[in-house]
Amino acid sequence: MSKEARKIQGEISLSAERENEFEKIKHLSSLSTTIESNLEAPLTKLLQTIFAGIVNLNASDIHFEPQEEKVRLRARIDGVLQDVIDITPALYKKILSRIKLLAGLKLNISDRPQDGRFSILFEGKGLEIEIRTSALPAEYGESVVMRVLNPESLKDLGELGLRKDLLQTVLEQIKKPNGMVAVTGPTGCGKTTTLYAMCKKLSSPEIKIITIEDPIEYHIEGLSQTQVDPKKGYDFASGLRSIVRQDPDVILVGEMRDKETVDIALQASLTGHLVLTTLHTNDAAGVVTRLISLGGKTANIGPAINMVAAQRLVRKVCPECGTLRKPTAEEEKMMKKELSLLPGQVKKPEIEKIPEVKGCKACNNTGYKGRTGIFELFMVDDELEEMVHEKPSIAKLRRAAREKGMTNMKQDGVLKVLKGFTTLEEVERVTG
Repeated sequence: MSKEARKIQGEISLSAERENEFEKIKHLSSLSTTIESNLEAPLTKLLQTIFAGIVNLNASDIHFEPQEEKVRLRARIDGVLQDVIDITPALYKKILSRIKLLAGLKLNISDRPQDGRFSILFEGKGLEIEIRTSALPAEYGESVVMRVLNPESLKDLGELGLRKDLLQTVLEQIKKPNGMVAVTGPTGCGKTTTLYAMCKKLSSPEIKIITIEDPIEYHIEGLSQTQVDPKKGYDFASGLRSIVRQDPDVILVGEMRDKETVDIALQASLTGHLVLTTLHTNDAAGVVTRLISLGGKTANIGPAINMVAAQRLVRKVCPECGTLRKPTAEEEKMMKKELSLLPGQVKKPEIEKIPEVKGCKACNNTGYKGRTGIFELFMVDDELEEMVHEKPSIAKLRRAAREKGMTNMKQDGVLKVLKGFTTLEEVERVTG
């Protein structure tokens, strides 16, 4: 981020010496102990401890939750919230005021939601992390949730967890000069990370990539990134309309939410632009129905879409304490059923042993450390294009996609279980 932009918001700076102090925080227990030992320290040092420690644990979110007699601090690590420490309401009042000042929120407003952001600068690493802040009125005071936007969490396409055949398909589809690539899934499933990975792969001096986002999550060199501002009349539709006049090769639309945005994005896909975007649907087949429900014309949806990808994130087995076991008869039966439905081009592994989690200090006693993606992809060919024109049900489109070789997310999860990456319990938790 530029120095000029940095002036607009607050910043917490950590010198190289202070960074070294927090390097020991590698586990949740050590974070709790370190914070507890700094509760009487100056507020600046306490906040440095909280934020630096949580960043070291690769947490994605920080939660302050006021209760009747205490305030609970929790961190979302590998997609799951975990308790860190309880603090007194009196101390939280001081922390809340400092966070509001940093994030540019109004101190005298506590009965309405507020949003802001600030930065944490690690001077030794030359790393700047943005903290997106949301304050919400609650029963016992304002609840604060902060999203940690760490640029080091950005990944290349090959690091997302795509199988080799799926990775090859994605690479082929994003190299097309026009059309739409849609990534779908619930909030927090890694859609933005996947889109950024595609942009990083496409980025070159010969290609102009423009994004419109709400908000800009990560600043990536080589991209022209814009952020919507509805208060000034700059929304997805008006921004996308202007972007098309900027002669882009690739357009990233953070999310398609209304008819006007859908219409412009589809037209851009059909007139020489590659459009990368996200939608909220349960699976890949749901994208067509979602576009239709938003007002998109079926005559445009079929020809415009190149590829749809649905994804979820599953936790990976901790390499320190994970073990292998024989599956139960019921588990083996389920896996055999899923494997029997795999298309011919996907190699079916033998069912021998599957991972089992134990829990240790390295994984905060969860048995898991890190996350990877499970995916389902389908491409729209001539036959599917004709089917889209008839407004098919999600079930009908899903069956057609499977007949053409699509593996669903549960099957992809089972394959990852048999490769030792995750557990059946985790796949069931995420896919249902």
